[in-house]
Amino acid sequence: MTRLMVLGLLRMKPMSGYEMQQLLQTSATDRWAGILPGSIYHALKKMDGEGLVRVASVETTGHRSKAIYEITEAGREEYGRLLVESFRTPSVHLPVGLYTGLSLLYMSPEAEGIEEALQEQLQALIQQREALEAGFRMKAEHMPPNRMMELTVQNMLQQYDLQIDFLQQILLEPGTDT
Repeated sequence: MTRLMVLGLLRMKPMSGYEMQQLLQTSATDRWAGILPGSIYHALKKMDGEGLVRVASVETTGHRSKAIYEITEAGREEYGRLLVESFRTPSVHLPVGLYTGLSLLYMSPEAEGIEEALQEQLQALIQQREALEAGFRMKAEHMPPNRMMELTVQNMLQQYDLQIDFLQQILLEPGTDT
């Protein structure tokens, strides 16, 4: 997804890796897209070698210089291919670690710390949901949301709500406090 995101950002305008990183962090896109700062620079370097992007200019400030990248025609074609592929790939990812633990819980009545671990996961999900919602509000201040963005935000928040509700139900069940 990093390649698709980088190419998509460069379709908007030429920019540096740092500018991309800041844009993704400000809008909290890096949280849900799973894009690490280093992966942006790695993708730019690799795609530059593949002819998908190129250095449009180099800006120097003091002793620092930064490359401003732009997308090439081959990059636009790759963007289109990756975009279509992103819609083809199944998008539901089940919490298999949690499901595995739950399926084995009855065999481990002596296990300690399960309730605490579930509470930690619950709190982490609540915090992630709040951060995601705040990021989208911030993004909406800078860019008016379109219908696809609204649907995406709604779906992401519903995913969090579903998992939060599931964990709360598990915590109400006898035997999770072993």
